[in-house]
Amino acid sequence: MLTFTSVMGCSVANGQVKRQFSVENTPSCESIKLSVKANSGNCYVKPSQNPDILNVFSNQDTESFSHNFTKEIVGKTCVVNLSLEEAGSGGLGQTISTRFFGSSDQSASSSKYWKMYLTDAKPYQLELSYGVGNAHVDLSGLSVKNLKINTGSADVSIGYSSLENKVDMDTFSVKVDLGSVKVRNINLARSHFVKADVGFGNMMLDFSGVPIGGNKIKGSVGAGNLVIILPDKDVPVLVKIHDSWLCSVKMTDEFTKSSDNTFSNAAYAKNPKNSVVFDLDVSMGSIVFKDKVE
Repeated sequence: MLTFTSVMGCSVANGQVKRQFSVENTPSCESIKLSVKANSGNCYVKPSQNPDILNVFSNQDTESFSHNFTKEIVGKTCVVNLSLEEAGSGGLGQTISTRFFGSSDQSASSSKYWKMYLTDAKPYQLELSYGVGNAHVDLSGLSVKNLKINTGSADVSIGYSSLENKVDMDTFSVKVDLGSVKVRNINLARSHFVKADVGFGNMMLDFSGVPIGGNKIKGSVGAGNLVIILPDKDVPVLVKIHDSWLCSVKMTDEFTKSSDNTFSNAAYAKNPKNSVVFDLDVSMGSIVFKDKVE
């Protein structure tokens, strides 16, 4: 049976007691569907060779946060939902206020962290949601079939620092409202479809390198900014942009206009097989295409 444990250790980090949550692995769970929501603090997601489905460490004390946790086994899938909330935190109004005007306890919140470790032994469907603060997601060497990341006003960094995804990913979905998102080495995700939504915030998508097979990227930009780091020049790329007179779009010199709102590079003209295709909508914001700077 799947178990959830809460352990208070006697070791001290930064003057505070460590707290650990863990979800143990069972043979009946062939895959994991994990949803994590954190409304504040610094959140880290990292790979681990530990067989546990989820291990969470924090430097917060009992009075400063609360958690909601559910687990169930559906067929051969372990469904885990974890919500981490700072006590007394506000809703959307405070999120907007904190983003634009700052907060008197901002320094205190920045010292709080959650460190989450996922096993490299089982495939995941991941859904990660962040309110304010910072998040750092390293998926190196994990088996992620689907990934969905939402950020309200948090600044989020996602990527692969070393090893690629062990399995092909169906969909890589990322959404930012007021915060910022940086996604590095997307080619190592082995994702067939990338979905990106930008509200008022900023997003950077790094497609540099050579993709594993073709990729299709569907993106929309409201009043925010989207920066796209292009793949290597020998990778065929096609860009379709649906824009308005209120927006700004900047292409690199290597792209030529092939038809209305459609651009392609020289590699695509030679051979469009296994191409990277961007299908983008922009209203009032901006989209900038860049080459990787070594």
